[in-house]
Amino acid sequence: MSLNIKPLSDRVLVEPVAAETQTASGIFIPDTAKEKPQKGIVVAVGNGTKDHDMTVKVGDTVLYGKYAGTELKFEGKDYLIMKEEEIFAIL
Repeated sequence: MSLNIKPLSDRVLVEPVAAETQTASGIFIPDTAKEKPQKGIVVAVGNGTKDHDMTVKVGDTVLYGKYAGTELKFEGKDYLIMKEEEIFAIL
């Protein structure tokens, strides 16, 4: 899949992983009670800045904060665009 979005500077475009719809014991979770996902896949990466080289790359699965980034809807899909410093870990 190729996106026509190229993040600038030290920004990263992340596609959030879908929230769980069922608990381990088999109970279905309604949409109103679902937690916002905090895990996603990097789909685009900026070039970094002169003081900061980018650590993440396209295809990495990452963990980020609950309120990290700005939500973006592009071609019917949900994405988050955030600074690389808002990413906590690469899985």
